[in-house]
Amino acid sequence: MQVSETTNDGLKRGYEITITGDELAAKVDEKLAEAQPEIEMKGFRKGKVPMALLKKQFGPRLIGEAMQESVDGAMQSHLEETGDRPAMQPEVKMVNEDWKEGDDVVVSMTYEKLPEIPEVDFKAISLEKMVVTPAEADVQEALDGLAESAQNFEAKDGAAEEGDQVVIDFLGKVDGEAFEGGAAEDYPLTLGSNSFIPGFEEQLIGTKAGDEKNVEVSFPEEYGAEHLAGKAAVFECKIKDVKAPAKAELNDDLAKQFGAESLDALRGQIEERLKSEYAGTARAVMKRNLLDKLDEAVSFDLPPSLVEAEAGQIAHQLWHEENPDVEGHDHPEVEPTDEHRKLAERRVRLGLLLAELGQKNDVQVSDAEMTQAIMNQARQYPGQERQFFEFIQQNQAAQQQLRAPLFEDKVVDYVFEMAEITDKEVSKEDLQKAIEALDDDETA
Repeated sequence: MQVSETTNDGLKRGYEITITGDELAAKVDEKLAEAQPEIEMKGFRKGKVPMALLKKQFGPRLIGEAMQESVDGAMQSHLEETGDRPAMQPEVKMVNEDWKEGDDVVVSMTYEKLPEIPEVDFKAISLEKMVVTPAEADVQEALDGLAESAQNFEAKDGAAEEGDQVVIDFLGKVDGEAFEGGAAEDYPLTLGSNSFIPGFEEQLIGTKAGDEKNVEVSFPEEYGAEHLAGKAAVFECKIKDVKAPAKAELNDDLAKQFGAESLDALRGQIEERLKSEYAGTARAVMKRNLLDKLDEAVSFDLPPSLVEAEAGQIAHQLWHEENPDVEGHDHPEVEPTDEHRKLAERRVRLGLLLAELGQKNDVQVSDAEMTQAIMNQARQYPGQERQFFEFIQQNQAAQQQLRAPLFEDKVVDYVFEMAEITDKEVSKEDLQKAIEALDDDETA
């Protein structure tokens, strides 16, 4: 077997691999000898079939397998010897397409190798971590929001308005006959909630406690109960009470509605939640600043195929963001621009740098971390969590999409431990401006 270099241009490499006819024939003989003890043929005992007969019977079938194994072995040996790591799967083509049994096999192998990543002195990197202490006003605002969401109602004088709650008895009839499920007593209905048939709630606006009103509506054509779908109905309603929305009192009872033992405990939970939110936002800002510094600190050749693939993905994603009505991929081809390629170069450069750092320092994503990530994603598909889990388990590409950001964040945390980080007390507004600036840079 012979390997000769044909291309050496930057990161591009090309080789011609020659496997002689004798080497290929020896590989076939080796496979036949390995299988001979288990083969039975008419007229011969198990394991006693002559090699010449085996070669005639099975040789042509084994040539392709032997050829593939020889080429794969040659590629693997070459990569181990050179230390090259292909950026993408090497392209392998048969050179002598008119090959016939007994001829040498000549194939070409081309690839772009990953570049050598320069060392970075992470201890020389200085970063600021924005620290926000939740203000009492922010905690109070969150408490007030919880009180409003508690949806308490208090009796009021006067007519019902949208947003009010009416307590009603009702009896529904179709063609003068009451129907199953069409009656209730003391039913609390919030006007404007759209929880009843379209047109029902609007007709109760303006009613007062003690009023009686016949509400005339039609069931939608696609209504779940077929015997009612599209039918006109009359609901005889008695308005027993009209209530206006009222903010719940901030007390221990309210706190218990949200799982806290007391109002003070709820206040403490809110403060901790705000601290966590602010810390997460501050980390995102610090991570971007770190990536900016790394992008400026390192320079090395990039595999053109990786850059072009990333630029195409960026262009495609941005096109869909600008054309949200197009859900599939049945649209004109999206050509990357120079701006797309510039962003792609940054992403590829940083991706290679972080991947190298993580590999050298044995950064791993644990099974527990992957499971938690899958659970978080599965919550986006209520009722289909099990199917989502099974999809992820059976799809390596989907697993990699979940693992990649986890790996990146762990490598970033590793760099944070080495970098010089200074805390900087800022206001919530300053932190908000910083994160908005990052969003503007990303879309610019």
